[in-house]
Amino acid sequence: SSLALLTMVLSSSLALVALLLSSYNVDAFTVVRSGSSSSAVALNQHIGSGGMADTRNPDTIQHEDPRKSISAAPSFEEYLKQRANEGTTAATAPPKPIAEGDFDATAAISAMETSQTKTVGDIASAIPDLAPKPDQSYAKNDGFTAMGNAVSLQASDAPGPANVAWISDLSVDGALSSLTIFNGPLSDVPHLIQRCFINEGMLHFFLDVRPRAYGAHDLRDADGNYPGPETLGRKAFEYSGARKDYDTKFGTEELISLLDDTVAKLEGVTKNPGLGDEGLSELEKVTLGPLAVDISMPLTSGNVDSIIGLREKVASMWLGWATDDSHAHRPGAPVNSQYVYDTKYRQNCYGALLDKYVGYFGQADGAKLAAADSGPLDEAYVGGGS
Repeated sequence: SSLALLTMVLSSSLALVALLLSSYNVDAFTVVRSGSSSSAVALNQHIGSGGMADTRNPDTIQHEDPRKSISAAPSFEEYLKQRANEGTTAATAPPKPIAEGDFDATAAISAMETSQTKTVGDIASAIPDLAPKPDQSYAKNDGFTAMGNAVSLQASDAPGPANVAWISDLSVDGALSSLTIFNGPLSDVPHLIQRCFINEGMLHFFLDVRPRAYGAHDLRDADGNYPGPETLGRKAFEYSGARKDYDTKFGTEELISLLDDTVAKLEGVTKNPGLGDEGLSELEKVTLGPLAVDISMPLTSGNVDSIIGLREKVASMWLGWATDDSHAHRPGAPVNSQYVYDTKYRQNCYGALLDKYVGYFGQADGAKLAAADSGPLDEAYVGGGS
């Protein structure tokens, strides 16, 4: 059953995080060597000239560890039919603004879910090799709940040239709407996290366009300054280069203005701790991007409409980057290095998300939800090109 599979995934994921936390090092992004990845062996894929596994056309495999199994996935047309049977489709019309007086948490999450379904449909239309992952997906009638609220999670990936390692389209009735996108190592396109949590009349919103290289953003102080070579030695130049690359390609004035302008329009906003502030865990420090938005605000129709519009626009920007070939890495060493970084980074993201969801939904339900939303942690590499 889906719940039994989820329990198995959770056990494996918690073991990884326990190992991670016991040997945690802020700068240790080279713990996992690409040549020692279990995925290439378990999936029995062709190893290319760059030393990486080519999984563009994987065979169906049943493994005792469900995370290492490859099922015969339905076509995307079949996937859309499955979603239609649940009451939504990727072609759903944009949500109508929520009317004053008819507003509550359930209506807000429903509007976000409708918008997000359209966003994932737009991604699927632009990335033909995006395919559903039914073994990691959960329909609302599967019995998976968080604090008694039904959970829906539609998982997908693109194991071909588009190289999207994981998409989680997650909704918890009346409580949570989240979109998580992790990219594979064939490009430097940022990961995207968009999450809305509603509790006691407050909307908690988080958005992060996450860099693909370590730029020492966790060492930034409250004034926005970074340590120089007198503190970090030659590494300071490497980290400065990573920051400049991100700012030039992705963290542009267009994105910054969009974030700032939207936040300025929101009602009653309170900023939550960010980079350079007290109160962040070590895992949050090393996973947050420099433009992360983490805010809380009253649950009003105006705030919900503004947040929906921002999520759609940022997802559209991500899609433009993902379909732009200029962001592809050269074959060989750059791909290998990206894989090493991504593998450790996704483990850190899981650890940070685990703390967040346990705080939202309690230990048992939060842990289950974090495992499902994070996806298989040993699949940071998806795609060929070696």
